Amino acid sequence: MAKDRSDLDLDKELAGLPQALRWREWMRRIEAVLFASATPVPREDLTRVVGQGASVDLLVEDLAADLEGRAFEVAKVGDGWTLRTRSIYAPAIRAAADVGEQLLDLREFDVAVLAAIAYYQPITRDGLKDIFGREISRDLIGRLHDRGLIGTGPRAPRRGAPYTFVTTETFLTAFDLETLQDLPDREQMQDAGLGAESGSNSMSLSSLSRTSV
Repeated sequence: MAKDRSDLDLDKELAGLPQALRWREWMRRIEAVLFASATPVPREDLTRVVGQGASVDLLVEDLAADLEGRAFEVAKVGDGWTLRTRSIYAPAIRAAADVGEQLLDLREFDVAVLAAIAYYQPITRDGLKDIFGREISRDLIGRLHDRGLIGTGPRAPRRGAPYTFVTTETFLTAFDLETLQDLPDREQMQDAGLGAESGSNSMSLSSLSRTSV
């Protein structure tokens, strides 16, 4: 198979640079890729911009340390990494962009679907259909996407390679969450009666949105 043209044009090894400068350039490349991506970037994609044998995990660790004291941080999400604003700046973002307003005109079922995406991401429309027992319209997905609450994730590894959906930094900010690990525990929400619509196993975020937005 022929190599992608971008791979041919990119000097990944940087053999002409001293080791220290080579490592820092690889870090900056990873930072640029994370900054440009709206969804978490998996390890295999990051390996395409660094030299053979370079440890992506160590480069990400050094990048995270380099960003200490900055407004942004590197976060592990699923099988990849993303660059996001630190949670301490969430009030400033809300004050400037008023992201909470993005939730006010969402329907109850929209929020239920958003919750399902949050808990089961990356997930396809078929996956959402399995949860709710009904087709999830493209209009509903579009409403969540237009508000910046969800983004497009990696294609599912099956026939047709359908797109998956993931939540975004705006979602975290809107619900005052630092990471996805701060989502309410699903079993605790079920025990509290904040469960699914029509007996499905998706959790509603409506109680969270009332207190956080």
